[in-house]
Amino acid sequence: MTATVRYRRALLKLSGEALLGDKPFGIDDAVTDRLAGEVEAVLGLGVKVGLVLGGGNIFRGMSIAAEGGNRVAGDQMGMLATVMNAIAFEQKLAGRGLKTRLFSAVPIPTFCETFTQRAAQAAYDAGEAVLFAGGIGSPFVTTDTGAAMRAAEMGADGLFKATMVDGIYTADPKRDPSATRYDHLTFGEAIGKGLKVMDIAAMALARDSGIPIIVFNIHQPGAFIDIVKGGGRATVVAG
Repeated sequence: MTATVRYRRALLKLSGEALLGDKPFGIDDAVTDRLAGEVEAVLGLGVKVGLVLGGGNIFRGMSIAAEGGNRVAGDQMGMLATVMNAIAFEQKLAGRGLKTRLFSAVPIPTFCETFTQRAAQAAYDAGEAVLFAGGIGSPFVTTDTGAAMRAAEMGADGLFKATMVDGIYTADPKRDPSATRYDHLTFGEAIGKGLKVMDIAAMALARDSGIPIIVFNIHQPGAFIDIVKGGGRATVVAG
């Protein structure tokens, strides 16, 4: 590897909304193709890449609970939505000639491998694009927490949270034009200020595992590549 990189073992958390593009529902083909290209470029730098995909573009378990339904059933449906997104994204990666492995925490052997840390670690260390779906296989746990868990299991040195803005702000910059962006935060500051980085369980797990969370704008072309190299615009939560 000749390129200089800051992060050599990345775990990228892609929300379902990141796959929407301008669509109200489902998956935007152009967006997923661009994102697959960025993953390819980062792999080409010799960086190990794992991906955790959300399912909010298809279904959110919390929507069932909000209407008085069974939260467990809703979360199970949400887990299946993440599997659908992971299958779609794996096809984009495979179409570029990349070696991929798709693991689900929920056993669906017809569609993908059932997650084991040992098999996933071997694929990750071998430089394959490793996709994680199905959350952790249990309800009441967000994909943020699932991403932090997989990052710890893979020994990642950076947990990349892809969002709609270029970092963490003092307030919602879309609603408050006076909001300012943080370049760096400690986990204590992020939790104490109630900033919407990831849920508290995910941040606590990342903190205890010594893994920084890097929050960046997934809709800025090339952002993932730039940040892996040590540049770009993002907020880093660490320490």
